[in-house]
Amino acid sequence: MTPQDVYATVEATWPAAGLTRLGPWIIRDGKGGGKRVSAATAEGDWAADDLPEAEVAMEALGQPPLFMLRAGEEALDAALDARGYRIVDPVTAYACPVGKLSDDPPDAMSAFTHWPPLGIVRDLWAEGGIGPARVAVMERAAGPKCCILGRQNDRPSGAAFVALHGPFAMVHALEVTPALRRLGSAQAMMRRAACWAEEQGAAWLSLVVTCANGPARGLYASLGMEEVGTYHYRMK
Repeated sequence: MTPQDVYATVEATWPAAGLTRLGPWIIRDGKGGGKRVSAATAEGDWAADDLPEAEVAMEALGQPPLFMLRAGEEALDAALDARGYRIVDPVTAYACPVGKLSDDPPDAMSAFTHWPPLGIVRDLWAEGGIGPARVAVMERAAGPKCCILGRQNDRPSGAAFVALHGPFAMVHALEVTPALRRLGSAQAMMRRAACWAEEQGAAWLSLVVTCANGPARGLYASLGMEEVGTYHYRMK
């Protein structure tokens, strides 16, 4: 899975409410769904004089000017830095062949898939700061998708969302309730996500996580997932 595959899979499985082409920019209307669905990206040749137009367009949507910087966009990164933009939330993408996790499926009662999300799943997400605007992002995803309810000690323990883009499945919004962390629930949900993705014909399981989230990165590495790309945001 290449960095370009990562960017395309994020776009497809965690979609903005609207996309507008404005000169060299894609302007995203996130409707409160977070940075991934609100950041502008360069999709053509740009010049420094083009930046104000993008800023005005984002402000017109009620969003602070925010840009996503991907591999190979060092010139834009430097131009934004010179304009007073700071780096926000560097992200690392992880991926592995689905068989690496589906070959060791979790217990049937430890994690199960369904759609649309059950009320308890919405509650677990809300507990972790994933509210209705982000659930609306999941509802917009057009391809095969599901959510996962994790269980630990006979209690609901966590939730996750999985969606497909071609041969790539991506996990989003994986949350484990604090009282039941470090008991294997996140691992069970990841393995269930791989099993579901394999059933849908996917070849790869992937996700993105902030570089600052050391415990989550440790989990994904322990599952045999490898770093396959990075990106970051810049915001004034």
